[in-house]
Amino acid sequence: MRNGGLKISPAPFIFRKRERSRYTAAMNFLAHLHLATLADSSLLGNLMADFVRGNPREVWPDEVALGILLHRRIDVMTDALPEVRTARGYFRAETYRVSPIALDVIWDHFLSRHWDKIVPETSLPDFLQQARTLISPHLPGTPERFQNLNRYLWTDRWMEKYAEAPYLQNVLSGMASRRPRLAALADCYQDFTDNYQLFDELFWQFYPQMMAKARRQSL
Repeated sequence: MRNGGLKISPAPFIFRKRERSRYTAAMNFLAHLHLATLADSSLLGNLMADFVRGNPREVWPDEVALGILLHRRIDVMTDALPEVRTARGYFRAETYRVSPIALDVIWDHFLSRHWDKIVPETSLPDFLQQARTLISPHLPGTPERFQNLNRYLWTDRWMEKYAEAPYLQNVLSGMASRRPRLAALADCYQDFTDNYQLFDELFWQFYPQMMAKARRQSL
């Protein structure tokens, strides 16, 4: 489908992304939707991946299953990037344990903030409306927690609000309050603001490379 020129198809203790999803409900949704779009992959599968366990091919249609698997590969690839490992080093000792979760939100902040430079042909609200239009009809039958996410993700404009740095404080504090084990997330906002320019520079170093790989379908 083409709309507006954009093609869209219907560790001490370290949290790997497939583990993080058990603890959090706000992560890098925007990056996954964007990279899935560039890779001509299922938006439903890519957005839903953190709510699915096991082999998706046993449950979901091929297109959706491939989207789930792409999401998982992106997670593994991102965790291994030298820029992301460098970014973890900007967190203090007391927040380092939860830094992978905080970075998920931080990368979405920079993608949302710089959207007009990264995707000049389509505004972020238009992109998200297109994505919602493709995903919403397929929500029945998806995991209940994923359906609940979709009740708020779009109408409350989470991914647009990620562009506002102070909004991340609410996101991180909210995750911390829901999960006592992740209480340190509430303090990650200080790491974010103290190292803002460094995080921004790292984002520009790795994200265009991820985009290029998505376009080549080599993720």
